[in-house]
This record gives sequence, structure tokens and C-alpha cells, in this order.
Amino acid sequence: MDDDTGHTSISAIVRELSARESVSLGEIIDRFGTRAFGALLFIFALPNLLPLPPGSSTILGAPLLLLAPQVALGVDGPWLPRSIDNRRISGTDLNKVFAPLLPWVERFEKISRPRIGLLFTPWGQRLIGAICTLLAFVLILPIPLGNLLPGLTIGVLGFSLFQRDGLFAIAGYILAAFSAFLLYVAADAVIVGVRLLVNWLGGA
Repeated sequence: MDDDTGHTSISAIVRELSARESVSLGEIIDRFGTRAFGALLFIFALPNLLPLPPGSSTILGAPLLLLAPQVALGVDGPWLPRSIDNRRISGTDLNKVFAPLLPWVERFEKISRPRIGLLFTPWGQRLIGAICTLLAFVLILPIPLGNLLPGLTIGVLGFSLFQRDGLFAIAGYILAAFSAFLLYVAADAVIVGVRLLVNWLGGA
């Protein structure tokens, strides 16, 4: 995870990949180079903000469950099983998913720059990986609309990791805390509901 500053933007690389007939996940990793972890977290998380068919969050969350723990463990470069690494995606499909999102990505790229580098020390990057790992588990759960906030949080943290932008990292931490709060509230509501149901059945 080098701290190089001269790198091609995520949006430019995604546009380039979308123009190809097809591309494998391994080729995507190679194209992003030393900052592939941040880019891949961003790419697999961001589509969760779109109205996708049921089950899509599980499909998108699976690669995140492979990649985020590697960031948490301090692995130098992304590793994927050969069966996934060789899987090809058509440029048309990439364009369909990312075309509505890229204008927003480009706006954020214009205001983003490397800053607050303390947040991207090896331990800082591992913290980002640990948070993204926990949220990736949430993504694969069949919770109605439960993929939106975790997906946004992983996307923001992945973007911050790619850009080395501490302000976006702080925003990601705030979103992560809010996600945890909502999950706690939701879990508490489910527990209360189950208890009421049990009590009602017991008194019937």
C-alpha cells in the first residue's frame, strides 16, 4: 500500500475499463496498482446505493468479505481465488452500473486531496479494513434497505484509502458509528418484538 501521489483517478480508470469489451477482476486489480484495495472496496460497495435486484447485495458483499479482511491484516496486495480472479465482466455491464454514479464520483475527486496522513499509517489502514469487514457481513444479510448505509460507509472509506484523504476517512468513521447505532436500534426492536410475540402466544 504505497503512498504515491501521482495516480489516475478511480472515475478515469472505471471509464477506461467500461470501454473494453470485457475485463477480468484480476485485470481490474492490476489496473489500479498499489491502491487497488481502496479502489476495489469503493467499486464493490458503491453499486449498493442503486436500486438493484434482490440478492445483489449478497453478490457484491462476497468480494468485500474477501478483500476487507486482507486490509485489516495488512496484506500488501489484493488476493482473490483464481475462479474469482479470472471471472470476466462485460464493459457494457460496468457502464450500466457506474454511469449514474461517475458524475458524483468525479465531483468528490475534484475536492479530494491527500491530507491527515496520520489516518493512513499501517494501523490506520487496518482499522479501515476491520470496519469494512464488519460492514461487509451486514451487507450480505437479507435486511430490507439494510445495504444502503453499510455500502455507503464502505464506499467512503475505500475512497479515502485510495485518495489518502483523511477528511473522507473521518466521514466514513462517522457513517460507521451511525450504521452501528441503527443496527443496534433495529436489533433491539426485533428482540422486543419477539418477546411480545412470545408473551402473547404464552397468554393465548
